Parts: sequence; structure tokens; C-alpha cells
Amino acid sequence: MKNELKRRLKAGEKTLGLWITLQDPIVTELLSDAGFDWFVFDTEHSPMEIHQAQTLMQAMKGPTTPIIRVDWNDPVPVKRALDVGAYGVVIPWVNSKEEAKKAVAACKYPPQGMRGCGPRRCSFFDRDYLETANAETLVVVQIETREAVNNLEEIASVEGVDVLFIGPTDLSTSYGYLGRPENPDVQKAIDRILAVAKASGVASGIYGGGGKSLLDRYNEGFQFIAVGGDLSLLRRGAAEFLKPFKK
Repeated sequence: MKNELKRRLKAGEKTLGLWITLQDPIVTELLSDAGFDWFVFDTEHSPMEIHQAQTLMQAMKGPTTPIIRVDWNDPVPVKRALDVGAYGVVIPWVNSKEEAKKAVAACKYPPQGMRGCGPRRCSFFDRDYLETANAETLVVVQIETREAVNNLEEIASVEGVDVLFIGPTDLSTSYGYLGRPENPDVQKAIDRILAVAKASGVASGIYGGGGKSLLDRYNEGFQFIAVGGDLSLLRRGAAEFLKPFKK
């Protein structure tokens, strides 16, 4: 296994990705050569099941790196996501050092972790998978609560955490501003997450602009930026197409 995305993030490069929630493989077949660095297949907030994520990965034609967001910080969905061929996982609701350690352990084979050794698709075409998986698998932990922000330095210090990824909507909700990430308190929290990530040598990520434009976040130094989701791109494209006719 060779994870070029992980290498790029460790080198300080910026990457752009897309959240995938539609379950038809034509979506990933069409979009995988559009220039996105990575896809996240969302099994937390979409109806997608693990076998559908596998089918969507099989349809990919371009160099985009496949990642799965699991539904919880639990070793069972993590190992299933990795066994079907994901190059990394996004793990929600990581609020403490202990929970970050649990997330990392679920992604690593012993002795570094506790991942069960029953590879399926991930090893079908890769004879070196078992020897390389621990080093190459990307571990993305979501920072989406006030508690996580308070414990940020400890979370970032956990060996094996590759990305601190901000969920702006949940983060704003945790601060008492439901669906309003533009609130100054939330913006301060986002700034703090970015600063701690940079100081810790961990990549920083965010979904959307989180109260600012995507370009602003890119220029601030976020490395793992989700530009949005497949549904939002579809809706935006349709609206732009119809705009000249709706004057």
C-alpha cells in the first residue's frame, strides 16, 4: 500500500476533496478524474452502507484517494471500512486523548493497534498490504465539540493522528450557536484548531468554509479541505445553468 495523499499532507501540501453521499457508481466514475485529491464516502450522515462504498470505490477511474467516514469511533466499522479498500478513515466525535488513541488503535494492526487481521478487497491486488498498512493508512479525527477544542493539544499529540478535521456545524452547535459557524466564538475555536495543528505537525482540515469562503480557508493554510458534497455540487450546477433563463 502506498498512500500518496498521506505523503502530501505530511509534506505540508494543500488538498481538496469531496463528500460522497449518492450511492450510484456513475457518480464516482464521472468525478474521480475531475481533479479532486480525495473522496470521503459518508456512512455517518448519509444512507450509504459499507457495501455501497466498496462499489463506489471500484468505479473510480482517476487518482482520487478513497476515504470512508465511519459512523462512530468504534473498531468494528473502522476495520470494515479499511478492509473494503479505503486508504483512510474519518472518525467523528473525538473529544479527548483517550478517544484519539482508540481511533488510532482501530486503524492499526498489532502491536501498534487492535485492528483485526481479516483483509478482503484491500489486499486482493496488494501483496505488501499487511506490511505497509499501519504506516500508510490515513487517520482523520473530527474536532466538532467544545470539549475537543479544550483537549486539542492532547489529541494532536497522539501518535498516528494525521489530520484534525473540523466539522463547523457540529462545532457551532456545541458552542450554543446552532448552524452558525460564523459566530465569533466559533471562529476563534477554528483559528485555535488551525494553530494547534500547525504547531503539532498535524494536518488541518475543514468541511466547507465554516463561516468564511473556501479560498480564505485555503489561504489560511488548511490542508484537507472538503469543498462540499456531491448533492451540493449537483444543486449548484443546476442553479447556475438556469440562472440566465430566470432573470
